[in-house]
Amino acid sequence: MDTETKQKIYFDTTIPNYLFADTRPDRMEVTWRLWEKCKDGEYDIFVSDIFFEELERCPEPKLNKMDEQLRLIDFVRIKKTDEVKELAAEYIRRGAFVQKSSNDSLHIALAVTEGCDFVLSWNFHQTRAWTTSIIKEVNLFYRYKGIEILQPDVFLGRFK
Repeated sequence: MDTETKQKIYFDTTIPNYLFADTRPDRMEVTWRLWEKCKDGEYDIFVSDIFFEELERCPEPKLNKMDEQLRLIDFVRIKKTDEVKELAAEYIRRGAFVQKSSNDSLHIALAVTEGCDFVLSWNFHQTRAWTTSIIKEVNLFYRYKGIEILQPDVFLGRFK
């Protein structure tokens, strides 16, 4: 697939976590389907320093399994900037996230400032309609490109 036509996708930490979510076999199966497409290079994948900070909190042996899988895909690692922090704070000010979910607002801001097309997450409060509506308003106001925040099953259903 040509790089210019690839979707730019930001992963939050729930994506590799659900590769090994035995308690949710439905989500685990969908995540593996997505992961296979990533290993085949179908998307440009973006993750952040926050992604790795959160990942490090995972216990072994799951952490080691996720690290092994991450080595099988190409991804771009992005870092927090002042621009990212300001945008994330605006999401919180406008009510898209509460302060204790500041990492979630940072995940979205990182993806938006990087120009990603999608954020993929199994985190329900990131994908609910009123949260995405506020994010869309803020991004429009500050003239950022639009972004969609979807659960992997919805994303894969769109791009069969």
